[in-house]
Amino acid sequence: MKTREHSVLKIYASTTDKMGTKLLYEHIVYLAKEKGIAGVTVYRGVMGYGLSSTHISSSKFWELTEKLPIMIEMVDQTDTLENFYQLIEPELLKMPKGCLVYMEPIKIKLLKSGKK
Repeated sequence: MKTREHSVLKIYASTTDKMGTKLLYEHIVYLAKEKGIAGVTVYRGVMGYGLSSTHISSSKFWELTEKLPIMIEMVDQTDTLENFYQLIEPELLKMPKGCLVYMEPIKIKLLKSGKK
C-alpha cells in the first residue's frame, strides 16, 4: 500500500481581516472548496493577540462588535496544500493587517468519507 504525504496548513488571523471585499476566512474556505482541498475548518478564539496588536482581544457578552482571533485549518496532501498556499500568498501579502501561516506534516490514521 502506497502512503501519501499529508500536511496541515494553518492560517492565524482576525475575524475582521478581509481579502479584497470578502472576509478572509470566508474567501479562503470558498476558494479551498473550489480548488478541491480535502477539508477546511475555521476556529474562532475567545481571546488572543498578534504581533502587531496594541491590545488583547477577547469575547465578552457586552461587546457589540468582536475582533477575535481565528485559525483556518486545512488538511490534504502536502503538494496540494503547497500549491494552494502559492495561490493565496500574493493576496495574503497585500493585506494591510498581519497574519501567521504555517504548515506541518501529519500522519493520517483514519480517512473515512460519510455517505452523501
